[in-house]
Amino acid sequence: MLKNSITFQFLAEPNDINFGGKVHGGAVMKWIDQTAFACASNWASSYCVTVYVGGIRFYKPIQIGHIVKIEAEIIHTGRSSMHIAVDVYSKHISEGKFVKTTHCIIVFVAVDQDGNTKEIPKWIPVSEDDKKMEAYAIRLSELRKQIEIEMEPFVSS
Repeated sequence: MLKNSITFQFLAEPNDINFGGKVHGGAVMKWIDQTAFACASNWASSYCVTVYVGGIRFYKPIQIGHIVKIEAEIIHTGRSSMHIAVDVYSKHISEGKFVKTTHCIIVFVAVDQDGNTKEIPKWIPVSEDDKKMEAYAIRLSELRKQIEIEMEPFVSS
């Protein structure tokens, strides 16, 4: 049976630091992409590419030396695409409770060896929480379409 979620945990290291002494936002974004890629490629049993990262929200900084936990979960699928909710948490090693630091939605598309989109298994929400998350993904997808229309005049060369 396919699993629609994955969790990574590791220690925030000194090479992840920014000028303010906290973990660099770019490092967090890289971790989000890596974790979501593992989730997507596991679901699709295929190589996947990132096509969208949106609404990334940094709530709290991550301290160097904290344990970082990243949870990625498929919340909606299309023919070849997967919408993945990603939450990042951190905690000091002596604390018992993780604190949410970041949230975003990232979309991956499964591709074959020639780079063409590849059909994936359909994810079907079961619980009420699953259904709410899928509705959230669909609403965000509709908002992205509106944003693309707004951006069109500025994207063309």
